[in-house]
Amino acid sequence: MVSTSKIKSVDFYRQKLGGVFGRSIILLYHILICSLLYRKIPRDLTEASLSGAGLSIIAALSMIFLFGMEMNDYMRVSTSTQVIVDKSSDGDFLRIDFNISFPALSCEFASVDISDVLGTNRLNVTKTVRKYSIDSNLNPTGSEFRSGLTAKAIKHDDEVDEEYAEGSVSLNARNFDRLSHQHAILVVNFFAPWCYWSNRLKPSWEKAAKIIRERYDPEIDGRILLGKVDCTEEVDLCRRNHIQGYPSIRIFRKGSDVKDDHGHHDHESYYGDRDTDTLVKTMEDLVAPISVQSQRASDSLPTETKDDTKRPAPLTGGCRIEGFVRVKKVPGNLIISAISAAHSFDASQMNMSHVISHFSFGKKISPRVMSDMKRLLPHLGGSHDRLNGLSYISNPSDSNANVTIEHYLQVVKTEVMTRSYKLVEEYEYTAHSSLVHSLHIPVAKFHFEPSAMQVLITENSKSFAHFITNVCAIIGGVFTVAGILDSILHHSIKMMKKVELGKNY
Repeated sequence: MVSTSKIKSVDFYRQKLGGVFGRSIILLYHILICSLLYRKIPRDLTEASLSGAGLSIIAALSMIFLFGMEMNDYMRVSTSTQVIVDKSSDGDFLRIDFNISFPALSCEFASVDISDVLGTNRLNVTKTVRKYSIDSNLNPTGSEFRSGLTAKAIKHDDEVDEEYAEGSVSLNARNFDRLSHQHAILVVNFFAPWCYWSNRLKPSWEKAAKIIRERYDPEIDGRILLGKVDCTEEVDLCRRNHIQGYPSIRIFRKGSDVKDDHGHHDHESYYGDRDTDTLVKTMEDLVAPISVQSQRASDSLPTETKDDTKRPAPLTGGCRIEGFVRVKKVPGNLIISAISAAHSFDASQMNMSHVISHFSFGKKISPRVMSDMKRLLPHLGGSHDRLNGLSYISNPSDSNANVTIEHYLQVVKTEVMTRSYKLVEEYEYTAHSSLVHSLHIPVAKFHFEPSAMQVLITENSKSFAHFITNVCAIIGGVFTVAGILDSILHHSIKMMKKVELGKNY
């Protein structure tokens, strides 16, 4: 009979052996599962073959090629384009920058005007616009041309029927230079008989000339002389002095009217009132600083003046206009023309030919930002300055007079959102230009029409995790396909050998 203590000790050891056996079973189970998922072939059972080596090389090259293609796709920038309603951050206004040269339009009368379909009219914008006199080769001939105040209404004498005697001297190409060097001051009225304002000026001009002649006898005193030039007869003389509006009153001072290499006279223009009293007072103010002795002894006289009614005349007949204006985002016009409230113009002789150096909408984009934009889309930014460098030339003649040059511009805004969430804005536009005959004074007109829609271009980047996943897929896929091809090739060769040996499968 077995004792109770011995039975207990046997059960204790059985439990211990059972626990060890259970853990061993679990370990063997894990080893089996792992061997089934990641089975290894013993090195002694592997067989090297020429076909396997070639297939391995092809698989390696395929992996390298596909990896390069995936890397290129990861580094390449992809974009998405949307057309949406314009929700511009720059508000309801649009900036227009321009730099335009007019070889035959004097800065004296050149005006930049703005109008739109909402009824906005802004005439002679000067705050953000600068003008420079240029020669026929578009080269500047001096500093910025100051237009001065032009809004003031010019006063004339009341129209009367009384007879008046002519006191001014008629000038022509033969006696102009001689008289301008003979007198300290020569004031000339360049007029046209058909001009309304010239006819309004004529009575007061002749009266003032007669009064000045009586006070300062040209033969005895010689300090001042008032003259007149009919520009319909003395065409070359008026063109030499760059007369484009009638009447034009010029003040020539002895010693300062010497021609330079541009062929102009350095003189002043008078823009003050045209009544007799004002003209007489102006002439006396001109003579006051000059004594008879200084007139006879010296040819050098002071030319400075602080009076806004007398300003330097344009040095040449051309003008370069540059600057910017802000307009509402509605269809409108930017018009450049010759305008004056007290001058007349010969429309048949007005030449609005121009060369556009720069014309763009919106803020100026730096070259670096533009290169970044072209990195996204090569054609982007190619139309934001479509008119740059273009020339529009018309020569007034019997068959080509009163020519207005019009440009029709359709503007579309483009916004680019880069990967760094940087927003770049630019305006591109199409341009269609034409030369048309006008019944009025020719102008250069830029008709702009902003679009209500805008183009939104977003730069899309691929994540690095997506790149790694594709690389792993390439390696695994090529390896798997290569294994399938190797198996098919191996079994095909084995079957062919059996057929040759006459075995029946």
